[in-house]
Amino acid sequence: MDWRTRLLSPTPKARRDYNSLATPVFRGSTVVFESAAAVNDHWNQSENGYSYGLYGTPTTLELAARMAELEQAHFSFVVPGGQAAIALVYFAYCTAGSHALVPHSAYGPNKEMAEGLMAGLGVEVEPYDPMIGAGIGELIRDNTTLIWTESPGSVTMEVQDIPAIVAAAHARGVAVALDNTYAAGVLFDAFAHGVDVSMQALTKYVGGHSDILLGTVSVRNEAGFEKLGPVYRQLGLAVSPDDCSLALRGLQTLALRLDYLERATLSVAQWLEGCPHVQTVLHPALPSCPGHANWQRDFTGSASVFSFTFKGNLTAKQVETFLDSLAIFRIGLSWGGVTSLAVVYPDLDRPGQNFGGRLVRLNIGMEATDDLIADLRRSMELAF
Repeated sequence: MDWRTRLLSPTPKARRDYNSLATPVFRGSTVVFESAAAVNDHWNQSENGYSYGLYGTPTTLELAARMAELEQAHFSFVVPGGQAAIALVYFAYCTAGSHALVPHSAYGPNKEMAEGLMAGLGVEVEPYDPMIGAGIGELIRDNTTLIWTESPGSVTMEVQDIPAIVAAAHARGVAVALDNTYAAGVLFDAFAHGVDVSMQALTKYVGGHSDILLGTVSVRNEAGFEKLGPVYRQLGLAVSPDDCSLALRGLQTLALRLDYLERATLSVAQWLEGCPHVQTVLHPALPSCPGHANWQRDFTGSASVFSFTFKGNLTAKQVETFLDSLAIFRIGLSWGGVTSLAVVYPDLDRPGQNFGGRLVRLNIGMEATDDLIADLRRSMELAF
């Protein structure tokens, strides 16, 4: 063969028996088959063999299998991020004319999708009080196909009574989905509590270093698998094997990081409880958090993100000054990484509540806890 042809030969030249502790990063779109009869184009590569890179490489499927094992799920789909995970759930369970329920405290982009894309497609997504518990049965209609839960809720940290919601939903044949990002799929056992679909942003605790965007959607049983699989294929939710490799590495230190973050975060939250300028600390492990009793009953631990409110005699401008004065905490919207973050929510929309720009959310990172407390104390002295 001409040297130009030899350059393009995909046949391996080196030995392939390298047995590493790390999962190899398999990149590729095209899958080469042994024969014409072996060609297939099925998205379920775990059972049918590899067909196309869009549905994942061995790196992707390794992450999916490990996440399913971690969450004790029937199967896990790996998607490009938390918002993609939310979209997959909506499109799998809702069609034109469907009715769905979402808590007021849900992740903001979830509610944006409900009010925007889903409404435009003829799906009515009704917001509900996250503390409604079994009372959600009164909101279920004949055309209700999906109930979203998120516990604790974004920003305001309400811990929902998931078992009560599941019981009411299943009595009417309605599926329950949970955004389980806070618990990293382990601090709250979604499937033991009857949830049908559990999603999380691996961007947060599994990645753990603020450098990837990934998500998973995990299902309780074969029915959920069959429901989501075809939609997963049609949406083309391809992910980077390089990002999957970073998530696989993150899984190895997840337990250590969660343990440290729980202790550090509780120390900071308890310190804030004693601050004269602080009104309320919204941390699930503290009695001041809505649904604290649910957390005690259902969770095995707490994580790194929580909120607190300043007293009403302080202005929104003073709170901004407090944030701008922080030296170790960085101002940012995400959480779950090694860097401590702070952000204020001046326009937070919660029915019957007006925080007046005085609610701040913190993500506690891996810095020394005493340094973080000193940073908060110094910033309060400068701002107030």
